[in-house]
Amino acid sequence: MTLIELMLALIVVALVGALALPSYRAHVKRTRVSQAVTDMKRIEMSIERYVTDRGRHPATLADLGGTVPVDPWDRAYRYLRMQGASVGQVRKDHALHPLNTDYDLYSTGEDGRTAGPLTAAHSRDDIVRARNGSFVGLASNY
Repeated sequence: MTLIELMLALIVVALVGALALPSYRAHVKRTRVSQAVTDMKRIEMSIERYVTDRGRHPATLADLGGTVPVDPWDRAYRYLRMQGASVGQVRKDHALHPLNTDYDLYSTGEDGRTAGPLTAAHSRDDIVRARNGSFVGLASNY
């Protein structure tokens, strides 16, 4: 092999890598978001069983029994019962209306940062539950 052939081979490998890496990262992100949505729906069912058994929402996710679940980024899911919550604690949509009337459940997403309104830059990658469970997904899609 000549030096030119070796350099051409390396260039081809670098180009293939440059094209494949963004696709791989996007796939990993979609997979993690999908896993978070599935986890949140499972938590939702546990909360509904709790409400059916006890007649009230749990104060924390730890009240459901077992360990507090973590999202695909290894951070605990966030939960806020609306009963007794202050206005500043409640998640809000683009019109600054509360997302839910029963409880908020969300993941802070890939960056691990969040803010109350979904329009905030730190909230765009959050995975949220909205409209009392009618929507569970990326905040940017809500």
